[in-house]
Amino acid sequence: MHDHDTSERLASYADVLAGELPDSWTSSHLSADAKDDLAELADRIWDLDLVAASLAEHPLQQAAVLSRQDGAQLVLVDRHDERDGFLIAAVAPRALPDEAYRAVPEPNGIALADDPFLSAEQIAGDLLARYDSALAQVRHNALGGIQPSQPDRIVLTWQPDGSIATAPAEDRSGAVLTAHGFVQDPQSGIYRLSGDDTQAQARALREIGPRLDALGIGTALQHPASRTAPTAAPASVPPVPAGPRTTATRSR
Repeated sequence: MHDHDTSERLASYADVLAGELPDSWTSSHLSADAKDDLAELADRIWDLDLVAASLAEHPLQQAAVLSRQDGAQLVLVDRHDERDGFLIAAVAPRALPDEAYRAVPEPNGIALADDPFLSAEQIAGDLLARYDSALAQVRHNALGGIQPSQPDRIVLTWQPDGSIATAPAEDRSGAVLTAHGFVQDPQSGIYRLSGDDTQAQARALREIGPRLDALGIGTALQHPASRTAPTAAPASVPPVPAGPRTTATRSR
């Protein structure tokens, strides 16, 4: 178990990093008492190199988690060598399926010196760039057959379970969707409208069209070949064919 001074050093270092990284980050500390949280975090560390090798010999006894407003997370851990500083790695999103990670290179972590200000520059110029790229890829893979929307056009896609899913490109669209029963997955950004009540579903589709149109945003309803939409639902815009996608393997 780490002593009080070591825990304070890790937490203080993480606090400085959070304030120096681009965008808005917060930090939190997991002590040795948070065994379940540490185990869950260790399983999501997105690394097959330096950090993975360290964790194989030194299981997590404490960690500091840096969280960005969009759900991205980094984890800061002890180095366990003769050098000062820490190791930092990306954390894989909790809610995405394993298939979304196939063929996506791990944004492997890096070693940091005992200077959080220089380390923040190192992270911003290296790890964060690779992490954001990997996040974009796995989130795109998680969309499945959902056609990405544009700022001026929302693409709604019927799902095999009868729900409707979409990935709007801007906040105004999301607000309209939420107001009409769509629920957003915070990790993937996908909005889904349940198909449990088809009449309510059709009514929501009728109502969002004029609301979005008033914002200068068009709509398109995409019908997979295996499904026919309820006759009550509007389809004034021709369906948009889903582009091919390579299903990928989570290799963490």
